[in-house]
Amino acid sequence: MELQKQSNSLSRYLIPVGIIGFCSWAFWLSTQFDRVPPILKRGMQPSDFPQLVLGLIICLTILLFSTDKSRPPAALSRVVQSTMALLIGFVLIAEIDLFLGLGLFAAALSALWGERRTGALMLVGIAAPVLVFFLFDGIFEVRFPRGVLTTLWYG
Repeated sequence: MELQKQSNSLSRYLIPVGIIGFCSWAFWLSTQFDRVPPILKRGMQPSDFPQLVLGLIICLTILLFSTDKSRPPAALSRVVQSTMALLIGFVLIAEIDLFLGLGLFAAALSALWGERRTGALMLVGIAAPVLVFFLFDGIFEVRFPRGVLTTLWYG
């Protein structure tokens, strides 16, 4: 119990420091942008907007850290952790084929969240990605990135 309190106390400081550190690094990167010559300048320089946004994020992080006194939330449940793992799996499988990943992710997520009927799992895992594909490909004329299944369709 004491270790959990110490971990929560440590994360209270590490997360804002991490956000500020990342924003500072990104701010430094934005100083490397090329400058627009004064004759062509119409408004802001290319680095001005990212620096403005990063400064705002840093200010809001400091404000939240200094004013928020809420206690940290409880640990994530096993279902939430499994859902995040499935999402990572989807991203990896989508590199092979977007619709293969979408079908596997949808079916696995439905099963994880309690669906036990095979027909419903197949409907979610097969019919939904097929309908999405034909809706976007046929009606909206959106071409999807090539993958195992989409190469079969596109030729």
